[in-house]
Amino acid sequence: MQLTIGDIVEGKITGVTNFGVFVDLGEGKTGMVHISEIAQVYVSEIKDFVKENDVVKMKVLNIGDDGKISLSIKKAQEPKKTERPERRERRPYAPKPESAQIDSSFVWTAKKSESSSFEEMMNKFKQTSDEKFSDLKRKNPDAKKNRRSGQR
Repeated sequence: MQLTIGDIVEGKITGVTNFGVFVDLGEGKTGMVHISEIAQVYVSEIKDFVKENDVVKMKVLNIGDDGKISLSIKKAQEPKKTERPERRERRPYAPKPESAQIDSSFVWTAKKSESSSFEEMMNKFKQTSDEKFSDLKRKNPDAKKNRRSGQR
């Protein structure tokens, strides 16, 4: 039997390890199914899904130059169709009560985007930052002194 990648084949499980299962494909060929390819769900214990001498369908994932055959049980199975949850009915639009209305006298205006170079923006940032820092120093000139004296 000539195997090609993507074929669906049947084989008998000959060995179960903690990392996967070994499968006899017939005609002296052996393949391996990694633990991550056993089932559609997380597999903690392989023995919960398959055991020795089980005959399973698998998909050929890879055939290495050295003759190693990688197989997948989960990719040979029909994908599980999950039911979509029912859609909720949309409620008709209800205007907000008058008490929750926004004050219409307030008008918001966006800043006009100025095309500035990076250097200009950086200089503005530094200037603003320095101004704010100096304001903080003026408002609380002995903050460092108090903090140091409180640590003694």
